Amino acid sequence: MNFLDRTKQPKVKLIENISLLKPNEHKLDNGILFSYFDGGTQDVIKIECVFNAGTWFQEKNLVAFSTIKMLTEGTKNHSAAELAEIFDSYGAFVETEAEKDYSSISLYSLNRHLEKLLPVFIEMIRESVFPFDELSVLMENSKQNHLVSMQRVNYLARISFAQQIFGENHPYGKYANLNDYDNVTSSDLISFHKKYYHPGNLRIIAAGKINNSSTIELINKYFGDKTWKNQSETITTNFKINTNPKKSIFIPKDGALQSGIRIGKILFNKKKPDYLGVFILNVVLGGYFGSRLMSNIREKNGYTYGIGSGMISLKNSGYMYIASEVGADVREKALIEIYKEIKGLREKPINNEELNLVKNYLIGSFLRSIDGPFALSERFLGLLDYGFDFNEYYNNYILTIKNITSKQLLELANTYFAENSFCETIVGK
Repeated sequence: MNFLDRTKQPKVKLIENISLLKPNEHKLDNGILFSYFDGGTQDVIKIECVFNAGTWFQEKNLVAFSTIKMLTEGTKNHSAAELAEIFDSYGAFVETEAEKDYSSISLYSLNRHLEKLLPVFIEMIRESVFPFDELSVLMENSKQNHLVSMQRVNYLARISFAQQIFGENHPYGKYANLNDYDNVTSSDLISFHKKYYHPGNLRIIAAGKINNSSTIELINKYFGDKTWKNQSETITTNFKINTNPKKSIFIPKDGALQSGIRIGKILFNKKKPDYLGVFILNVVLGGYFGSRLMSNIREKNGYTYGIGSGMISLKNSGYMYIASEVGADVREKALIEIYKEIKGLREKPINNEELNLVKNYLIGSFLRSIDGPFALSERFLGLLDYGFDFNEYYNNYILTIKNITSKQLLELANTYFAENSFCETIVGK
C-alpha cells in the first residue's frame, strides 16, 4: 500500500482553462433587456432589477437610499405588513441595495411560486406610495446607525478619505450628515421614483433554474408590460473631481485608543487597459492575508490586527485604498512601514515565488466567486456599466493573471505608485 508523504508539499499547478456559464439575453416586449444564467440544481431563482438610480443621481442626500428601501414599505394595494406576509408565506424574500451608481431590488423564490409573487413584486416597484410613518421609522433607525458609526475611527476615515480625493460635493465623495435624516420627505421619494424607476432605466438579471419558457413568459408578462412607459429621459450629469486634494488630513477623535488610516488615490475603472495589472499589483501589496502589508504591519511589527488594500471600480471613476486601524502610539511607525512597502514595489521586481503564490490565490478566489448561477450573476452585474462581453472579459482576466510578469508589474508600480501621489486620512489620536 502506498502512503501519502505528508512531509512533502503537493505540487502547485495553475488552472489552464475555465469554462464559464454564458449569460442568455432576451428583450422584453417593452424593450427592457433581460439577462439570465440558467443553472444550478435547486428549483430556486433570483430576479434582480437594477436601476440607474444610485446616489450619483440624487439631488438631496439619502433620497436614493430611501427610495429603494421604501419599495417594501407599502403600495397602493398592500401595507408593509401585508407585503411581508405574502413573501414569507411562500418562503421567499426581497433584498434592496443602494450603491453609488445604481440601486437594485431582488426577489429570491422557488420557481413554482413565481406566478403568485411576480405581480406583488412588480407592484412594489411600480406602485409604491412611500408612506410617511414608515419613512419616519426608516430615517430614525438610519439616524441611530449613523450616530453609532460616527464613533468608529475606521468609518470616519473612510468617508473623510472619499471626500478628500473626490471633493465633498462630488457624488462619490458626498455623505449624509445628521441633519439630512430629518429632511427627507415622501414627496422627495415620489419625485425620484418617477424620474428614475421606469423601463428605460432598468436592466433585469436573473439566475437559477430557468430551463423552461414559462419562466421567461412570466417575467415578460409582468415586466414587459407595454403600458409601463418611460416617465422621463435619464440624464447623466458630469461632476468635476477634486484635482488638487490635500495630501494629508488628520481628524482628532476624543477618547479614541486607535487611529483609523486610509491611504490611496484616484486611479481609473475597469475600462482602463492597465486596470487588471494594477489590480494584481494591489493584491501583492495588501489584497490577501499573505500580502506585504499584512506580513509587515501585522505579522512582523504587530501594529494592527488587520490591514488591507483594494481597488474600487465605479462607473465614472475608480480609486485605490489602503485601510487599517493601528494603536495610536504606533501610528507614525505604521505609516512609515506602509510607505516603505509601496516604495518596495517600485524598486525591486517581485520574485517568482511570491508572484506565483499571488497568481494561484487570484485564480482560486475567482473559481470560488463563480460557483453557481447566483455568484455568476453578481460577477455579471459588476461589468454592467462598462459594455464588456462577460466571457471575453473574464477569459482576458485569467490570461492576464497567468501571463503578467514581474517586469510589467514593476513598470506599473513606477507609473502609478509614487509615494508622493498618495493621499492619507488619519482619524483618532
